[in-house]
Amino acid sequence: MEEKRQSIHGQWSSRWAFILAATGAAVGLGNVWKFPYVTGQNGGGIFVLIYLACMILIGIPLMIAEITLGRCGRQNPAFAMKTIAQENGISQRWRWAGAMMIWVGPLILTYYCVIAGWTLAYVFKAGRGLFHGIDAQQSKMIFESLIASPGSLLFWHSVIMVMTVIVVARGIEKGIEKTVNVMLPTMLVLLLTLVIYGMKSGYFMETLHYLFAPDFSELTSSGILVAMGQAFFSLSLATGTIMMYGAYLPRDASVASTAVVITLADTGVALLAGLAIFPIVFANHLEVGSGPGLIFMTLPIAFGQMPYGSFFAILFFLMLVFAAFTSTISLLEPAVAFLIEAKHFSRKQAAITTGFCVWLAGFGTIFSFNIGKNFQLFGYDFFGLLDYLTANLMLPLGGFFIAVFTAWRMKKAFLRQEMQLHNGLFFQGWYIILRYISPICILIVFAKALKII
Repeated sequence: MEEKRQSIHGQWSSRWAFILAATGAAVGLGNVWKFPYVTGQNGGGIFVLIYLACMILIGIPLMIAEITLGRCGRQNPAFAMKTIAQENGISQRWRWAGAMMIWVGPLILTYYCVIAGWTLAYVFKAGRGLFHGIDAQQSKMIFESLIASPGSLLFWHSVIMVMTVIVVARGIEKGIEKTVNVMLPTMLVLLLTLVIYGMKSGYFMETLHYLFAPDFSELTSSGILVAMGQAFFSLSLATGTIMMYGAYLPRDASVASTAVVITLADTGVALLAGLAIFPIVFANHLEVGSGPGLIFMTLPIAFGQMPYGSFFAILFFLMLVFAAFTSTISLLEPAVAFLIEAKHFSRKQAAITTGFCVWLAGFGTIFSFNIGKNFQLFGYDFFGLLDYLTANLMLPLGGFFIAVFTAWRMKKAFLRQEMQLHNGLFFQGWYIILRYISPICILIVFAKALKII
């Protein structure tokens, strides 16, 4: 409880600071890079409708639970779950679920920082006018020449990693909070600028119809499963980030309303990304379902054809950089907090140590795109194996453990006291969803990832 326990790392200066930080943690490449292309691949409006439903059934309940655990425990996820388990009279082995969440962030960073480096490289490519007048083959060559060069990938990966370590080493208020307070609003301004540009493209109404007029004939079981997975992963749930950020949340902040605001903001950014990207795609008669290459190979063609294309390309990829960077700093924080609390490192030592390990492991991701692409383990290259391990196994398991621990093992009275909610309709509705519906949805996503269904 707050009266007995405070985080040794400090706390956010306000509830608004926490909302910005947690939203920055949730908003990342998954919103701006992945959401548009999976929407294009899965039927547009019907996918968006299912995605919104999944945010209600999975996103908001788990977000509330993870923030609650963080603020109650006031420590890194492993120590927090151990302490809460002790206070509820249950097995302290639950700390291993928290420990898994601590290290999933650095594992994700080993490839996330490399991809974030692509976005930074593309800012400079756009600034040099490399997209002007290019066709599909030339755009593909630009991208392939980047990922084929270990030196280039290492340089951009290093830049992102050094920036991340510097921010995290400065602490909660002076580092993470100040950075997010600048980067997230700037990213939103850039995104809104691109949406306004899209409104003038002549294809904005077509985009609105595509995104918000569901065609139920496009509904498929695979599309439902993809929407469930996207809703779960886009919020950075079970990475330890939200729990760690919740540990710094002031006592007088409402967990429930804060979680709802963060989820709505994250969903809003994903939808704004669609409103910014699809008008450009439609105006240039490009393929909406072109997959992961939509951002790095398809959109540069459009930017190369439009008036002031280089300028808008710079804005777009700079927005991606900001979205990625607010996530990289959040993914590093739980491991840094663990080293400070468990090994008594200084924050600077913990940030440098964790950052160096992530940077070094990033070599595996870099080489998997070029000189090591033929080396495989269990049928995957290094990047593919880490992506599968984290996204398909560790994150769903973490989310499942959060739901079960909170709704099945913790005492209801303990939860109500921590959340400052009476046994009213909202609490009962959240509790029932988290207890029954969320775990089933997560298990379905997990089974799909394992190709059981």
